[in-house]
Amino acid sequence: MTKQGIHIGEVTTVEKTILRPQAELRYQEELAALRLWDRDNRKPQNWQLSPKAVRLFILGSPRPVPCGGREIAIRKKYLGNDALVERCIITLAGNRGLMLVGEPGTAKTMLSELLSAAISGCSTNTVQGTAGTTEDMIKYSWNYALLLAKGPSREALVPSPLYVGMEQGILTRFEEITRAPAEVQDSLISVLSDKVLNIPELGGGGLLFARPGFNVIGTANTRDKGVNEMSSALKRRFNFETVMPVREAAMEKQIIMNEVDKLAEEAHLEIRADEDVAEILASTYHELREGVSSMGHRIDKPSSVMSTAEAVSVYYQAMITGYYYADGTLSMDSLVQTLVGAVSKENKDDLEKLKGYFNTVIRDKSSKGKEGGLWKEYYEARKWLR
Repeated sequence: MTKQGIHIGEVTTVEKTILRPQAELRYQEELAALRLWDRDNRKPQNWQLSPKAVRLFILGSPRPVPCGGREIAIRKKYLGNDALVERCIITLAGNRGLMLVGEPGTAKTMLSELLSAAISGCSTNTVQGTAGTTEDMIKYSWNYALLLAKGPSREALVPSPLYVGMEQGILTRFEEITRAPAEVQDSLISVLSDKVLNIPELGGGGLLFARPGFNVIGTANTRDKGVNEMSSALKRRFNFETVMPVREAAMEKQIIMNEVDKLAEEAHLEIRADEDVAEILASTYHELREGVSSMGHRIDKPSSVMSTAEAVSVYYQAMITGYYYADGTLSMDSLVQTLVGAVSKENKDDLEKLKGYFNTVIRDKSSKGKEGGLWKEYYEARKWLR
């Protein structure tokens, strides 16, 4: 039985009615199996799984894990740098926070969620950094009706994610930390240093000491650098890990297929990703991002973020267009139409770069006998590049 009280193999009504189940619910079978497998391994205090089991959960296991008379396959969920994942786990086992930085769409949030689900059994203790984020959204606020009736008390206090993480000994996620005002960011400094939260309104008893297991995972996009730059004092409280874009088109194709199939399954669509279409889209994103084609031709790189996450979104939008409007098959026309919106959303000049890419690289690929086929359909859909 898992933390949520669900038997292995059982799919709950709750899971069916949630648009996007959190990681601990989506992978409940795997987590339950790993908890049984992991009973004799060393783990940090208040962790649900040992570092070894957390690694298996995120990077997958070569062999199924025995659990309750069954064998549960542990799928690879993060296709990237395995060593980076190991370093992230070790950082969280220590006393320093973890900061994941990189280009948008490099799976920083997904990795943060997976780490929290495996370590704390809860990935929803999250702060979303925005220009409107305030200190009480991070630490605590007050129920003003109770505050007026009874004065400052624990009963009147409304805990926010940082308070919850310290009180329960679980991870707190801080997404897009550089989008939050600098003074809000700096409210983390004393907590990360001393693991104590001072609540002056409660007088002498207003100190909350963090339980073992508490830590902070932050994420920040390098494109937001300079928006609300982190202070050097705050940076020193974190170990920084840079999450790089996918460098191999074959791996990008696999990520697109995995994520699109997952989205389709969650939406109860009777359709799955096509490997050939995923290869075309992965190649397009890879070449535009790198500025060079597989044949060695130089390409003008768009200023838009050509991320793998964006590629997944483009494929999925085109796929559900075919599912609902056509005969259930994805057309190259809908793929290119969706691609145009994704590439030109930040700068209209990027559309000209996409046209140039089609009129050179895609044209050459469509004329090659060994590739032809879908590539030709893809090239003919360039009429939507306007």
